[in-house]
Amino acid sequence: MSALWPTGTRSSRCSPTRWARPVAVGSGAGDRPASWRDEIGIDDIGAAAERLASVGVHTPLQPNERLSATFGARVLVKREDLQAVRSYKIRGAFNFIAALGDEAIERGVVCASAGNHAQGVAWSCRHLAVPGAVFLPRRTPRQKVARIRALAGELVELRFEGDTFDAANAAAAAYAEQTGAVVVPTFDHPKTIAGQGTIALEIVDDLGHAPDFVVVPVGGGGLISGIAVGLDGLGAPTTIVGAQPAGAPAMVRSLEAGHVVTAEITDDFVDGAVVGTPGRLTVAVTRDLVDWIVLVDEGRVCTEQLDLYQIEGIVAEPAGALSLAALDQFADRVEGKTVVCILSGGNNDVARYDEIIERSLVYEGLKHYFVVSFPQRPGALRHFLDDCLGPTDDIVLFEYIKKSNREVGPALVGIELADRADLESLMSRVARSGLDVQRLPPGTPIFRLLV
Repeated sequence: MSALWPTGTRSSRCSPTRWARPVAVGSGAGDRPASWRDEIGIDDIGAAAERLASVGVHTPLQPNERLSATFGARVLVKREDLQAVRSYKIRGAFNFIAALGDEAIERGVVCASAGNHAQGVAWSCRHLAVPGAVFLPRRTPRQKVARIRALAGELVELRFEGDTFDAANAAAAAYAEQTGAVVVPTFDHPKTIAGQGTIALEIVDDLGHAPDFVVVPVGGGGLISGIAVGLDGLGAPTTIVGAQPAGAPAMVRSLEAGHVVTAEITDDFVDGAVVGTPGRLTVAVTRDLVDWIVLVDEGRVCTEQLDLYQIEGIVAEPAGALSLAALDQFADRVEGKTVVCILSGGNNDVARYDEIIERSLVYEGLKHYFVVSFPQRPGALRHFLDDCLGPTDDIVLFEYIKKSNREVGPALVGIELADRADLESLMSRVARSGLDVQRLPPGTPIFRLLV
């Protein structure tokens, strides 16, 4: 994706005293407050910071030489991957549970999560001696499941329900109804948002001033809402940019519609930011305080994950790399500025690196797939190798799809290029060869089926 999505009510670089008048979000239920400001503000974030002060959640703000040189800016990375649970989610979970009364704590807590929120809840339950249950989508990466089990101890029960966060969330709500357990919201609650908002206080405190830009990953919107409310309350004229995965654009679709909508999830790779339906409160805050949201291709995220690992030695999960991967979409605006990117988590399963490399190569235009209908005669494969491939082109996959036809044998062929510009000459040679060769464009149904 290349376009910026302006949220529409706050002008970039506007005075902190000239915020647009909030507009009600949702279906207009009469008992809803007139403004999100009645629910969450800088005082709530300050109270969250006090609750969190004793558990050591303050993370470093580190300069990144690679990104600074690339964009001609001062780029710093907020290392939330260095939390005890390797994610910022510890902040909102702990703040919510620590604020509960004794009666609620006796009933226990329950949450739904794609992994990181569950770890935050598990860790908080153990430290606060609160019993809990965690509902996870069945597709939660194994690494995250193992971490949750390690953090939970005997106090927290793990349950698996559905393939998406929304299915797990529905199961958690049903469990709460049956048992009386208190639901720890993943993102759409003032206490959760306030906990995440403590990041804004740390950034300004560590810098000694507000940054020019802050780039924040967006799933359900709890993190960006908390940071936006914190910067708003500090009177910071910071441009706030959200980065959402292109395959799960729930916040963008809600902003386009003017109210909360459920968006189709077409790619769940960035699992920590895959949410079908954002929150009422988070949509309202994002609409009023966030300047832009960009949609980031999952392949671009993979490329950034690899750069972080190979150059900086940082293991970032896909959602963790999201904000850094978004920078090239507004590179012309950040030159000479101070930019803070939130690296939101580092819970990445090493078993996923083959897929990460694959997606990155396809995104970078270095790996391509073709269906080649080889004539069933001697020398047909040699003809393809000699007449189609260039000196630096490499076959990385060759698999017959169907061999029952006596005249032709279709094969799936994967070719890796040394340079993306080599594709044009490859296609020219293919056209001259006379062979029946069909390229599979990335993202098409047949591509996803075969590759």
